[in-house]
Parts: sequence; C-alpha cells; structure tokens
Amino acid sequence: MDAQSRGRAENIDPADQWVLNPNTGEYELRLGNSAPQSPVPGPRASRRGRPADPGAEHGRGGAAVREAPERGAEVPQPRRRRGAEPEPPPGRRNRRPVKKKSKAKKVVAWTGGGLALVLVATGSAGYLYLKHLEGNVSATDVGSAAKQGFSKDDAFNILIIGTDKRTGAGNEGYGDKNSVGHADTNILLHVAKDRTNATALSIPRDMIVDVPDCETIQPDGSTKIIPGSRQVRFNTSLGQEGRDAGCTMRTVKAVTGITPDHFMMVDFNAVKTLTSAVGGVKVCLKHPVNDKDSHLQLPAGESKIEGEQALAFVRTRHAWGNQGDLDRIKVQQQFMGSLMRDMSSSDTLTNPRKLLDLAEAATKALTVDQGIKSVSTLKDIALEMKKVPPKNITFMTVPVKDNPADGVIHKTVIVNPDLGPPVFDAINNDVSFTDVKKKEKAAKDAQAARLKGTRSAPSDVRVRIMNGGAVAGSAQETLNWMQTEKSILKSENAGNAPAELSKTTLEYAPDQAPQARELAALMGLPGSALKPGKSVENAQGLPAMSLTLGKDFKGAGVSLTAPAKAPDVSDKSTADKVECAS
Repeated sequence: MDAQSRGRAENIDPADQWVLNPNTGEYELRLGNSAPQSPVPGPRASRRGRPADPGAEHGRGGAAVREAPERGAEVPQPRRRRGAEPEPPPGRRNRRPVKKKSKAKKVVAWTGGGLALVLVATGSAGYLYLKHLEGNVSATDVGSAAKQGFSKDDAFNILIIGTDKRTGAGNEGYGDKNSVGHADTNILLHVAKDRTNATALSIPRDMIVDVPDCETIQPDGSTKIIPGSRQVRFNTSLGQEGRDAGCTMRTVKAVTGITPDHFMMVDFNAVKTLTSAVGGVKVCLKHPVNDKDSHLQLPAGESKIEGEQALAFVRTRHAWGNQGDLDRIKVQQQFMGSLMRDMSSSDTLTNPRKLLDLAEAATKALTVDQGIKSVSTLKDIALEMKKVPPKNITFMTVPVKDNPADGVIHKTVIVNPDLGPPVFDAINNDVSFTDVKKKEKAAKDAQAARLKGTRSAPSDVRVRIMNGGAVAGSAQETLNWMQTEKSILKSENAGNAPAELSKTTLEYAPDQAPQARELAALMGLPGSALKPGKSVENAQGLPAMSLTLGKDFKGAGVSLTAPAKAPDVSDKSTADKVECAS
C-alpha cells in the first residue's frame, strides 16, 4: 500500500504525513504513528501551552493541525537529540537566539510554449511514493542520442521540447488539431560544471536547418533509419516522418555543435496542470490583451494566470510585438522567469499539499529519455539546478536573421553566421553569459599560466602530428598550415594515433616546455591540452613533441581555447528580473 492510499485508509490527509525536518531542511514522510526519521519539534501549541494558530491549517507549513488529545491522555513528546538542550517548561520564554529553520528542498519548475521544463525535488519522499511517481513518467528509448545516466559532477545539457500535439480536453482549438507533435518550443538548457550559472537557449521552430539521418527504436525493438531533410523548418525534426526526440537532439548537435545529454518533452496539458498545481503564475503586461484566436483576455499590469489561461498566454503570437514566433519566444522566457521567482518566494516550498500536487502534475507531464527516467535522477537534476543563482540564469535565443530564400515576405529565419557560432562556442566551453567573477578570473589565470615563461621561436619547434579521432585528413591539413602559415618547418605527419582521444593533447619532455608553450599559443590550445611526459624521435632522429588531434579538433588554425568572456547578445534576460510583455 503506498503512502497516499494508506493515509486515506486512516482518514488522514496525505499532506499531513509530510513533516519538515529542521535539521536537514527536507520533508520526511511519516506513515501512521511511526516515529519521524529524525527529531521534529512539535507544534507551537504543545510547546507554549497556547491554542494552536488557526491559520496553521492552511498557511504556515500547509499541514492541518490534528485535534488535541482528551484531558488526561498522555501526550507523546518529541525525542531529544543527544547533547541537545532540554525544551523549556510551558510558559517560560526561551531567551536563547533561535536558529532560522532551513528551507525545504526547492521544487524547480520551468515552463513555456507547450511547457519548457519541470524538475521536481521531492526530498525524502520514501521508497513507495518515489516508485509511485516513477510510474507517472513516460520514457522513450532514443538509443545513442542520449547518455545512459546523469553525473552530478559535470556540466550538462538538457533539450527541453514542448510539442504542439493537441491531446487532452480543450486543446483541439489550438492550431492544427491533427498535428503529429512537432518541436514547437525548444530550449537547450546548459548548466555549468561549477553550478555558478546556466544558459537557456531558445531555438526558433521556424529556423531553417538540415535535419540529419536519424536512427529510431521501433516498438518491436528493431531500428529504423529515417532519412534526413535539407533546408526544412527545425520543428520538423520531431514527429515528421516518424522522427522521435532523438532526431531533434541530433539536429541540435548538427546546427550548434552542442551535444544534448538528455531530453525532456511535454505537451499542452503540462502548462495547464502545473500552473494550477502551484496556484497560478504572476505575469506582467505593458498593454491590455484581447486575442480572439487564443481567447486570451488580460488587463495591463500584473495578473495571475493558471490552467487554460496560462496556456493561452504562452501560445498566443498576435498579442506580442510583430506577431511572430521570435516575439512569442521572448514572452515565454519572461513567463519562465516569473514562474521561477514565484516558486522560490511563495508558500509552495513550505506547503506539503502543494508539493504533492506539483510532484503528481510534473511527473505526469514528462516524457524523458531512458537515462533519466527514474524520479530519483530527476530529483538529482533539480537539486543541481537549485544551486544556480537566479541572477546567473540567462534566457536567450539563437542569433538569427531573415531567410533570404523567402523573398519579400519573411516567414522563416536562419542562423546568423556571424553571431551564432560565438554563442555556441561559449556554451560548449562552459562560459557564462552573466557576470560570474570567479569564472572570469579563473579563465584569465589559466591563460596567463599557459603563456607564462620562456617561449621558443616557431622555427625551433619539433613536432609529430597524429590523428586521434579528428576528421580524416586533419593531420596533413595541420602540417600544411604549420609549415606555410606559421613557419614550423620541423613538423611531420605521423599518421593515425594508436587510440582515439576525445581531447587534443600535446605531450612533451621537460626540456621541451618552451616549444610546447609556443605551439600551444600558435594553435590556440588550452592549458588542459598540455601533457608533460616524454619526447619521441622524429624522422631525423631528433627529439620531438607528440601532437594528437582529438575529436574536439575543429580544423587547422581554429583555436580550441575557451573564450574568457561570452559574446554580447541582444534581447537576453535573467531569471531574477521582472519584465512586462509588450
């Protein structure tokens, strides 16, 4: 019997079974009359001999106050921790400073378009309840497109997909009711390795891209290769011709060079159920809206929306800017920021009833890859996200420009070839788009350390080049570049390396350090590529360094050094700022 059904059998609201442990800051599940997992102070009335606060039933903490025991009945007292001070007698004021209680584990929920993302941290929910929630989550096997697990020690990329599938009551009125479920709203969420920052990069659905060939897993376990398409809208990377979310992940990698580790997908219903679960989301409008297509009616100024109205807010295009998809993306980003602020400041964090409702709604809304289908893994993702300060969570859109193939009437966009690649490189190299002083200083210090000391002249550098996972022909291309462009004449092509490497490396003997620094500076190699070791003999029998081109190699003369600062991008915002849709 799970926690909820047991609570109902004993005529107890399941919310009353969740107890906030002030020592850990987590809610713990108490079943029946079992003791809490760790000491929990009793209600204020039992400590001070006064009637319980009538507002406690639905206000502070959200748990209903149980009836007081009959006169003469023994009142169980909370067990005291070893070494803890005894509780003061009734009526006596405790003069010692009271430590501020820790907050419950935060629930992080992001939504936009068809809903962007929801991550649920349920705290110490108990095995049975976690298994119940796990049964709510749908999972899709996308094969090698997604990682097999989640690491709490690395940076991670999650592709959030909001589909335009019209399933659910009342959703057939939005657009094409026969849609197979295209990638209508797309956000690539990058969370930095040190958790100081995160970037939510929106990908326009009407951006023209090349969708690559895609291997999909069929219901019978067999695989099917779905041919790619050239110069089509990004949203066709899902649903069209039977493509799954793995095809959308592969398309993102082909367009941006950024590899999504996992995906989370939701449909229209998620916006309605989640906004209702948290009691509504605050939004701000610069002008009143009365959109006959989405049926959205809101006054200027601040409003609180949920359910059908929230879905209309994130779906409408005609009410914003030039009535295009790019302006709708901006409004969706503002909506996500508002939701995050509401979640961190409202009574949701201390209200077990709301936490239960949100956990149920969130898990039922999600479809994820096999690598993160367990609720405990989703909880881990949420707790890692919780570490990122809202002021360092950047919302931005892929830099684009009008598609010249459209002619006079602009219907689609393409990646801006000048502004797009620097944004993609910054995300790929874990560089923040907000002012994170610690990261900027570390990047500058690393660059200074790499270039510090004596350097050799290019003509003195001796190096053997091997291909260890780069594109075929990269070793010869690099040799030609070194000799013709950089005057590194004592270089030679040594063919393929014994094994493939994910990262380019330069191994050198201690006395070759000046040569290594010179070559690293000319090639734009990061400090992590330098590998002190031993030298090898070149064709002339002289000691030389070994340069192995890894899978990260981008081409001869293309720097591998992470930029110290992200490029300036227009129309970006952060999660801590209040903005009004216009």
